Amino acid sequence: MPRLFIGLDLPDLVDQQLELLHGGLPGARWEGRDKLHLTLTFLGDTDGGLARAITDALGELEAPAFELELAGVGVFPPRGQPRVIWVGVRHPEPVRELKRRVDRLLTPLGIEPERRKFAPHVTLARLKRTPERRVAEFVQAHALYACLPFRVDAVRLYSSVLSRHGSKYRVEAAFPLGRGRDGADHDDPEDM
Repeated sequence: MPRLFIGLDLPDLVDQQLELLHGGLPGARWEGRDKLHLTLTFLGDTDGGLARAITDALGELEAPAFELELAGVGVFPPRGQPRVIWVGVRHPEPVRELKRRVDRLLTPLGIEPERRKFAPHVTLARLKRTPERRVAEFVQAHALYACLPFRVDAVRLYSSVLSRHGSKYRVEAAFPLGRGRDGADHDDPEDM
């Protein structure tokens, strides 16, 4: 049974920029370039029939491509011992609207949207017993971080394979943005 999630890929240049933030935190397990992405929906273990239905549903996705800029560094949870360091999204509304559209396609399949507020981000590192003071210093030092804007032109369905060396992600399918079922260009931000 594959473990699936839906997300946005990052260009190589953005991966390289994010990799420059790595280091300086004891107990941090930094995500490699091959794992950097922005998750829209985590699906978890999914049987083959549902995986095919999800793929078919995402094939119906109609949404414009858009520009995305990653900016700011934060932690989850926001209070208590930090477990994740992330980079956020400047002007997140296009990502939130894209997630709403994906959620609407998945709801008829019995996949309900998460109840918690969607906070678009890219996970940089997972933390284990990293001193809170060190994490706070890292976040403060990178508070003004921003990478070059990039174009989001596809949504991807990923599988995650767990092993003793960690997880590996594989793109199972990609769904272009900016085109409707009619094949016409719908790449106008006003469409969102």
